[in-house]
Amino acid sequence: MLAAPTGSATALDEPDLGHHGDAEATPGLVDLAVNVRRAPMPDWLADPITAALGDLAAYPDPAPARAAVAHRHGRPPEEVLLTAGAAEGFVLIARALSGVRRPVVVHPQFTEPEAALRAAGHRVDRLLLDPADGFRLDPARVPDDADLVMIGNPTNPTSVLHPAHTIAALARPGRVLVVDEAFADTTAAPGVDGEPESLAARRDLPGLVVVRSLTKTWGLAGLRIGYLLGDAALLARFAAAQPLWAVSTPALAAATACAAPAAVAAERAIAAELAADRDHLVARLSGLPGVRVAGRPAAAFVLIHVAGAAGVRERLRAHGWAVRRGDTFPGLGPDWLRIAVRDPGTTDAFIETLARILEA
Repeated sequence: MLAAPTGSATALDEPDLGHHGDAEATPGLVDLAVNVRRAPMPDWLADPITAALGDLAAYPDPAPARAAVAHRHGRPPEEVLLTAGAAEGFVLIARALSGVRRPVVVHPQFTEPEAALRAAGHRVDRLLLDPADGFRLDPARVPDDADLVMIGNPTNPTSVLHPAHTIAALARPGRVLVVDEAFADTTAAPGVDGEPESLAARRDLPGLVVVRSLTKTWGLAGLRIGYLLGDAALLARFAAAQPLWAVSTPALAAATACAAPAAVAAERAIAAELAADRDHLVARLSGLPGVRVAGRPAAAFVLIHVAGAAGVRERLRAHGWAVRRGDTFPGLGPDWLRIAVRDPGTTDAFIETLARILEA
């Protein structure tokens, strides 16, 4: 389904694009609403961040971090733009591409790409994927005249990981293809050394821009560090819309540390452990009557359909658990909830509470 264009004003029946999981995770609740890993920060990451505090009198120099990130993804430094989190990247894209005629956002997905486009004055078409089909993407459904296409992979909130060749089929001359890979580092697949289905190293696709974040695996939401990967000329347009010194010195130190080979290896090990924890969560959820897990989850969260989800969410809060409401994502509705993957002990305690609520 291709929804009607939406303008800069929000209609009364429009989803709240500005709502995010942190609004659910109020103090005192077990947080299954925010998809950020909570493990202690390793010394190889904490030490450079701490050391950077001694350099705050100098303006930030992004060159070393830019080179480190470029090396990680097999690109020259001019094909990397460091940003204050992935969210800033969406704002830069929306502002710099003021001349696009038909931007299309594939939903359900993270709402900030569309919110940034609308704030910049764009009228947005929504391509709504079908839950009955596991939220899978058919590239043929994207209009031929779309000159900007934005999609997540793996997609928040569905946790669907689209095949790389399916996403790549959307690229063409005259179109900017923005792929949000903020959760790519949380994915793993047997027999795959790196991130399955990632396009981060692809330099042959016209107009491709990959958005990345270091927030999720390394617990850096408060530090604000991400980056864009793409054609140097295109990234230069985005950089021209960016404020001076947008990325702080501690955030740059984190980017450099997280791009090191040892950090990438640690990230892969964490992703494999996460996959096992996710399988446990999916198995426990699948055993509950009336609960349906959407698609084949591949990221740090799982989307479920359950009748009366709004009431279920409120009862979970009353019992000490925070989960993410789904009705603020275009293409979903009041019967959807997103649940973050946690360790098996936390999952089991959550399932026991959810089961009692569903039986009541």
